[in-house]
Amino acid sequence: MRLDPGRLLITAADVVPRLPRWLSTAVFTAVADAASATGIAGVGQLRANIARAAPDASPRELRRLTRRGMRSYMRYYEEALRLQSVDDARLGQRVRLVNGEWAVRTFAEGRPVVAALGHLGNWDLAGAWATKYLAPVVTVAEHLKPEELFQGFLEFRRSLGMTIIPLEHDGSTFRELLRASRTGAPVVPLLADRDLSRSGVEVELLGERARVAPGPAALALATGSPLTFVSIHYERLTGPRRQAAGSRWGIVVTFGDRIDPPDLPQEQAVAAMTQAWADQLGDAVRAHPEDWHMLQPVFVRDLDPARLNPAGSVA
Repeated sequence: MRLDPGRLLITAADVVPRLPRWLSTAVFTAVADAASATGIAGVGQLRANIARAAPDASPRELRRLTRRGMRSYMRYYEEALRLQSVDDARLGQRVRLVNGEWAVRTFAEGRPVVAALGHLGNWDLAGAWATKYLAPVVTVAEHLKPEELFQGFLEFRRSLGMTIIPLEHDGSTFRELLRASRTGAPVVPLLADRDLSRSGVEVELLGERARVAPGPAALALATGSPLTFVSIHYERLTGPRRQAAGSRWGIVVTFGDRIDPPDLPQEQAVAAMTQAWADQLGDAVRAHPEDWHMLQPVFVRDLDPARLNPAGSVA
C-alpha cells in the first residue's frame, strides 16, 4: 500500500499538537534519519543539491550533511504544526533579525519591501514573526494536492496573520500582488529558488545553471519597491533565551542589502536583479547547506529535457 503524503500531513496536523514536545521531536527525528538511510522521498536529490554547496565534502561528510538536512526539514514541519499555539512573547524570542534596520525604516516611510526567499530554515515561523514584529506579510501559496491539504495550509497561514494569495497561472496572482503591495507597507516574501515554468529565469547558482522565479524582481520593478534577498537558518538556543522561547531552536532572519534596478530594458533588468539575489542565495546555502530544504531538481543539469519548458520572456 502506498502512503499518501498529503493525507499523512493532514493527520499529523491533528495529532502532533496533542503530543508532548519531546515525543513529537523524537518521531520527526526518527523519520528524518530513516529517510536519510533509505534514500527515499527526494533524499537523493537533496544530497545532490547539497553537494553543489559543499563540493569538497567527502562521501561520509555528504551523508552527514544530508542527514542534518533531513532533520532540519522535519523540524520545519514539526514546528509549523505547533506554530498556532506559540504566544507572541515566545515567538519574539525564537527569531533574531540581522541587517533589518534599513527595511524597518522603509516600512516606517510607508513603503513595501519585496523579498526573494529560498526554501531555507522555517519560513512560516519567519512569516508569523514578521506579522507581529516587522510588517504585514503578503505572500503566495502554491497549490497542493489534495485540495483539503491546500485549504488547510491557507487557513493555517492566514490564522498567523499573513495575507495569502493562491498561485494561479493566468496572471491574476501578479495582479493581486500589485494591489496588495500598493496598500500599506507590507513585506512581500516570495519563495523563488525553483521555477520550471516558461517564465523561469536561468541563473548561475553555486557554480551551475539553475532555474528560479522572476516574480520578486518583476514585482519590485512594477511597484518601485526595494528588492532584497532574505536568508533564514536555524540556530540552537541556550540559557535564558531558550527558556523564554520554549524551544531548543530558533531562526536567524538576515536581510540582504537593497538590490537596485539597473538602467536596462525590463526583461534584462529582471534577469540582472534575479541573478543578484541568486548570488546571495548561493552564499546563504554555502553557509548553511543543511537548512536548504530543496528535495526537487533545480539545477538545469538535473532536469528532464523532455519536461523542461524553454525559458521565455518575463511577463
